[in-house]
Amino acid sequence: MVVLTDSQNSHMKSSFPKSAAAILANSQSWQNLGAEMVFVQDSSGKYLSFYWRKAVDYGLVGDLIEQKKLDEVLAPVALEAYHERIERVLERRIPEQCHCWFDCVGKSLPLELVVSPILQADGTAQSVLVMGHVLNETEISVTSNSALPVNPDPYQKLLTQIARNIRRTLDLETIWQQTATSLGEALKVSRCLLISYNPERKRLKVEAENRQKPFKSMLASKLDWEEDLELKQAIATREVVTVDRIEADNSQVMSVLAVATCYRNKPNGLICLHQCDRHRMWSAAEKELVRELADQVGTAIAQATLYRELEEARNEAEEASRLKSEFLASTSHELRTPLNGIIGFLKLILEGMADDPEEQREFIEEAHSSALHLLNLINDILDIAKIEAGKMELDLAPVELDELFQNVKNFTGPQAERKKLNFNLKLPATYDKVIIYGNYQRLLQVMLNLVGNAIKFTNEGGVTVAAEVVRKKVFVNNQEYPGMVRVRVADTGIGVPLDKQDRLFQSFNQVDGSRTRQYGGTGLGLAISQKLVEAMGGVINFYSMGEWLGSTVTFTVPLYQAPVIKSGEPEMNSLTN
Repeated sequence: MVVLTDSQNSHMKSSFPKSAAAILANSQSWQNLGAEMVFVQDSSGKYLSFYWRKAVDYGLVGDLIEQKKLDEVLAPVALEAYHERIERVLERRIPEQCHCWFDCVGKSLPLELVVSPILQADGTAQSVLVMGHVLNETEISVTSNSALPVNPDPYQKLLTQIARNIRRTLDLETIWQQTATSLGEALKVSRCLLISYNPERKRLKVEAENRQKPFKSMLASKLDWEEDLELKQAIATREVVTVDRIEADNSQVMSVLAVATCYRNKPNGLICLHQCDRHRMWSAAEKELVRELADQVGTAIAQATLYRELEEARNEAEEASRLKSEFLASTSHELRTPLNGIIGFLKLILEGMADDPEEQREFIEEAHSSALHLLNLINDILDIAKIEAGKMELDLAPVELDELFQNVKNFTGPQAERKKLNFNLKLPATYDKVIIYGNYQRLLQVMLNLVGNAIKFTNEGGVTVAAEVVRKKVFVNNQEYPGMVRVRVADTGIGVPLDKQDRLFQSFNQVDGSRTRQYGGTGLGLAISQKLVEAMGGVINFYSMGEWLGSTVTFTVPLYQAPVIKSGEPEMNSLTN
């Protein structure tokens, strides 16, 4: 690597070996460009070639021009930020202009540089070509809008300070607000906004703000990024966008500067500066500050977002573990009750406590009933375990709706009769059978769960089970069906409070533990039913106006073939208990 000055060409050429002489030839050719300063650097910032017409004027003489010394005596003050710029230029393959301070033989020099990638034959870039000159006092004043002392760029200090502050926290709100406050106060803008961005959402939210009085606040405002042209352009180009408006809009803005914050070249937010009291000519130094800050903030937002997601996942896992522990504690009682019944009645028989064959048969029937109840509880637990493990597989086939309803009546009708409840089942009035598409055993399980719950939680009034045909083509698992059948189970029972209905379908989450203890069961029926219905291509919904106001549960299942509906006749064929 060679430093070349106009007055030293011949002297230097004789003092370098052949390999250095080759670099010298390259360096000599830079003079023909007419630039004050030209040099080539690799991705680490090491000089590969160098020419500076004024090198001698700034003390680069004697052995200071040796390759091993130049990296030490001519280097950017903000070394890390400068290296990041080189890496960005090489990655994007887009030239960048910047103003930065270099330390040259113990003195600080303000330089204006243009950093350009040098493309190789295969299209990649491994080094950069840097051209520039030393700024004079007039240029420094114009660049920064104020006279600069002869020391490192205060914007670079500000960038380092803000970056250091946001790296100290993983709280997203703190990162947004610290950036808005620091940048807004430093550039004295009317309003500095930090805006979150999600490509899946049409509207953007202003997360943090720093503003001057008397301009109105835009904090928590929702912005349509497709209609806001400067925001849309900033997201699309990932470059600094400036806009001057002829007249101030509703937000009182005259001039705007916007840039997207990015992580791994993907936007995750926006920095937006507003000048409301006048039109503002944004300087190159200001644009560069906001551009570099956007990269720092983008990384901080990504890290904080990931940390928040991990925290939420951890909290959800802890809550799930707690709910499972509570569920097992309450369910253990449910399992012991029928088991104790089985053991008790069998012990009476074994000890000869039955006085006659009829009483012995009664003990056996009670033990059998308790065994069936225990089996149902265990089946619920096994089903939810299979569903959560993703091992629930269903074989789907055509199912006759009237046969399904008849079996539901046979199983649940006696329960309703024992509680002296009205129990009605109503089918659509059709000339032919209604054929649905699902798994018969699982559909029966869903209906028995829903109807059983309705009867269990109803003490007076009744339960109505009805079905209707919805004629609208649907696609389920990439297969077209002529419609859906909606099944409705309505009761006049105890209902569910409005603030607790969102927990009904959560596994291991009981709306009211006291109800489970009072009425029995695992509390998994609705969660299991939801998963089974969804696996068959339907949806399930719960409705209740509140406590003691009854409940209605509906679910849908694909229609295998469209039936011929009777006209001019009652809408339903009833199967009344």
